[in-house]
Amino acid sequence: MTTSSRTGNTDPTGPQGTAPTPATLTAPALLRTAAELDALPRPAGAERAVVMTMGALHEGHATLIRAAREAAGPDGQVVVTVFVNPLQFGEAADLDRYPRTLDADLETAAAAGADAVFAPGVDEVYPGGEPQVRIVAGPMGERLEGAWRPGHFDGMLTVVAKLLHLTRPDEAFYGQKDAQQLALIRRMVRDLNFGVRITGVPTVRDADGLALSSRNRFLSPQERHTALALPRALFAARDRLAAQQALHERAMATAPGGDDRAAGLNRLGEARAAADAQAVALARPNGAPAAVRATARAILEEAAARGKHPLVLDYLALVDPADFTEIPDDRESGEAVLAVAARVGETRLIDNIPLTFGALS
Repeated sequence: MTTSSRTGNTDPTGPQGTAPTPATLTAPALLRTAAELDALPRPAGAERAVVMTMGALHEGHATLIRAAREAAGPDGQVVVTVFVNPLQFGEAADLDRYPRTLDADLETAAAAGADAVFAPGVDEVYPGGEPQVRIVAGPMGERLEGAWRPGHFDGMLTVVAKLLHLTRPDEAFYGQKDAQQLALIRRMVRDLNFGVRITGVPTVRDADGLALSSRNRFLSPQERHTALALPRALFAARDRLAAQQALHERAMATAPGGDDRAAGLNRLGEARAAADAQAVALARPNGAPAAVRATARAILEEAAARGKHPLVLDYLALVDPADFTEIPDDRESGEAVLAVAARVGETRLIDNIPLTFGALS
């Protein structure tokens, strides 16, 4: 079993750069039952790719579908699942509030290149009620989102396992916006020997930086303005890390003898260059994780102090993408994910950005 990472095509006109007109779109087959899905002919000599969604499709989902289409090729098959999974919702009100837009979803799936949409009812996925046997997410599923939404990842993995068995894809595509979800799916697939490749597709954002989400539609214009603190905090932290690492690279280029170089420049009257050389010589990578956290937190705290539409922070965490444990402050190299969750009004949003310590961005 292998997993892979492929950068999705974020061009809204599609992988070939030309958007199909409504007259040329072929409506994907709408499948409602497991029997109908099982009867869907598999492509001979080509692969089946699947994109799992809970509906209310937007450009982020369309990007996933286009990535699946590109991977499967013209002779392959792309199946999109649309199922609002009740096991992932802690409160019935949240489940009832989740938008259902199947007609629009079919149009979006068609435009992005899907061949079939599997949109079963709850009774079809869970005949006889909630399943007694479920996937347990384990320790990683109890951190961050799992701590704030107990049982959420157990429900997510249970339905993903069922849908992987039902759709039987060669490759499945998930967005990196839900980084903890993606990490848990990869872990399940590896630990339980699923015969499928898991591919992550980069987060798609609106022009203002807000990560695309079906929940964004619930934000008022004023609330959306507050919510922009999430991507602003992530990007500022990324830029702080890049600046700190660039300074360290310059320190390494001047060392040894950074202090000697500064003294020599002083003697030549180049005080500004001397000060720069001394600062560079003293630069160290230690403390970069703390600087990343502090930079992001300052922006989030400013948004939390707003009067009418404040941001309520659930968590800000810098974690190891392998198990979502916190990165220590003395970490000098390796991959990380800076993740944030917050509520603005009645809407809860999550976002994250991948970071690499020890190398320039």
